[in-house]
Amino acid sequence: MSSGAPVITIPLSSPFQDQKPGTSGLRKSSRRFAEPHYLESFIEAVLRTLPGVAGGTLVVGGDGRYGNQRAIEVIARMGAAHGLARMVTTTGGILSTPAASHLIRQRQAIGGIILSASHNPGGPEGDFGVKVNGSNGGPAPESLTSAIHACTLTLDGYRILEAGAGAAGVSLAAPGMQTMAGLTVEVIDGVSDYLALMEKLFDLDRIAELLRSDFPVVFDALHAVTGPYATQLLEQRLGAPAGTVHNGIPLEDFGGGHPDPNLTYAHELAALLLDGDRYAFGAACDGDGDRNMILGRGCFVNPSDSLAVLTANASVAPAYAGGLAGVARSMPTSAAVDVVAKELGLTCFETPTGWKFFGNLLDAGRITLCGEESFGTGSDHVREKDGLWAVLFWLQILAERRCSVGEVMAGHWARFGRHYYSRHDYEAIPSEAAHGLYDRMQGMLATLSGEAFAGRRIATADDFRYADPVDGSVSEHQGLRLLLDDGSRVVLRLSGTGTQGATLRVYLERYEPASGQLGLDPQAALGDLIAAINALAEIPARTGMDRPTVIT
Repeated sequence: MSSGAPVITIPLSSPFQDQKPGTSGLRKSSRRFAEPHYLESFIEAVLRTLPGVAGGTLVVGGDGRYGNQRAIEVIARMGAAHGLARMVTTTGGILSTPAASHLIRQRQAIGGIILSASHNPGGPEGDFGVKVNGSNGGPAPESLTSAIHACTLTLDGYRILEAGAGAAGVSLAAPGMQTMAGLTVEVIDGVSDYLALMEKLFDLDRIAELLRSDFPVVFDALHAVTGPYATQLLEQRLGAPAGTVHNGIPLEDFGGGHPDPNLTYAHELAALLLDGDRYAFGAACDGDGDRNMILGRGCFVNPSDSLAVLTANASVAPAYAGGLAGVARSMPTSAAVDVVAKELGLTCFETPTGWKFFGNLLDAGRITLCGEESFGTGSDHVREKDGLWAVLFWLQILAERRCSVGEVMAGHWARFGRHYYSRHDYEAIPSEAAHGLYDRMQGMLATLSGEAFAGRRIATADDFRYADPVDGSVSEHQGLRLLLDDGSRVVLRLSGTGTQGATLRVYLERYEPASGQLGLDPQAALGDLIAAINALAEIPARTGMDRPTVIT
C-alpha cells in the first residue's frame, strides 16, 4: 500500500467535554466512540501531546474487540498526517497489553496506543477504550494524561490523510511492510516476540515435563486477546493436548461474555476446577491479557496470596534465581506479601491502585515483582501486569515442587500465616448515590479513631496518601482506610474503570498467624468485618443492593 493522499484538517464545531482518561485510558461505550469525530478527537490530542511523534515509532494494537480495526486505520491515517515515521502493529491488530509493553521497549518506540477496555464487555453494545503507554512501556504518567485531557478541551479540528488513494486500506491480514504518505506500517506476528521473552524468563522445558506427566491443565482465554498466545505457549511449545485452551479465538464481543477472570465471570472455568476433578490446574486472563486468575483442583488462589507465593518461590524461575530487588503491592492488596518480604529481607512498597505507580519503582530498580488484588501481577520484564507470565510462573513453581496448588497454598500459610481477604464490588450504582456514600464516609474519618468496630478498635482512619520515593510526587485521596488495632483492615474505593454508573469496592482483611485457624471460609472469617462496614457506611440502604455484584 502506498499513498500520496493529502493531509486535510477536519474542523470540530466544539471540543468534546468527556475525554478525560483515567488510570487505564479513555473508556466509553462503543456507541460513543462510533460517533462522528469522537475517536479522532482523542487521537489528535494524543498525537499532539505524546513526545517525539514526528519521525518516531509508535506501537499500536488491541484486544480484538469491536472497533479495533477501524481505530487502527484511523491512527495510521492520523499518524501519517502528524509525521509519524513508523507504526508497528500486528496481524489482525491483536496485541496483548504486556506484549505491547515489551514491543515498545524492544523497538525503542516513543510509546504505544492500546485499544482495549480491559475486562469490560465488548461489541456494539459494549465498551471500547484507548490507552496510551509511554516510552518505558508502561501506562502514561498522570502528567501526560492530564496534558492529553487539556488538549481535548481546546481542539477545534484534527489532521488526517484524506481517504482514498490507499490511505484507508491498512491490511492486517499478514505480516509485511506497507507505506502511507511517508509512514511505514509494519505488520508483525504479535505472538512470537512475546514467546521469545518468556523463553528467557522461565525454564519452559521443565514446565513441559510437568505437562507431559499426569498433570492436566486448562486455560480459558474468554474469547479475548490471550487465545493465540496461550495456544502457541501451552499447546505448541509446552506440549499440552489440543483443546487445553478454551475459548481461544478472539471475538469482537468476546462471545457475548464478560472477559473478567474472576469466579463470577469465568464461572465455567471455576466449575471445572472447584466442582470437578478432571484438571489439576486452571487459569484465565482478561480482555487485554494483563490480569490472571489461578485455580487448582478444589482451590481458588486469591490474587493477593498469589503475589506472596510468587515472591516466596521466586528462585525457581531462572530470571529471578539471583534474588529480588524488592516488591510492591497496591494499598488495597492484602499484606500477605509484606510478611514474606520481611522474612526474606526485602523492601516492600505500598502504592496507590494503578500500575503506573509501580513504573517509577521498576525503572529505578527498586523492585522486581509487583501486584494488585485485582488479579494483576508482574515483574520488571515489562511495565505492565502480565497474565500469561503469572500463569507460567505458577506452572514453574508446580514443576519444581511437584505438588498441587492446594498443597502450595497450605505450605505457604503454615510458614507465613494466612491473610483472610475479600473484595466486595457493588457495580453500576447511580453516581449520586455512590458519591454520597463515599463522601459521607470521608467526612467521618476524623472522628473514627478509637471507636469500636467489629469487636475491635479503629486505630487509624484516613484517606491514603502516597509520596513516590523515586520522584517525590504526591498522590492524595487514594482510598478510605480503617486500620484496626489487631491488624485487620477495611478499605473503600470508588472505581473509575467502568462506563455505567459507579462501582464501590470494599476490601476486607484479617490476619491469622501460622499457629491459628488456617482453613476457614474467607467470607465466614471476615463476617464480623463485613457486617460492621455495611452498618457504618450504610451500604445496603445507600446502594439499594442487599449483596455485592461480585465477591472475590
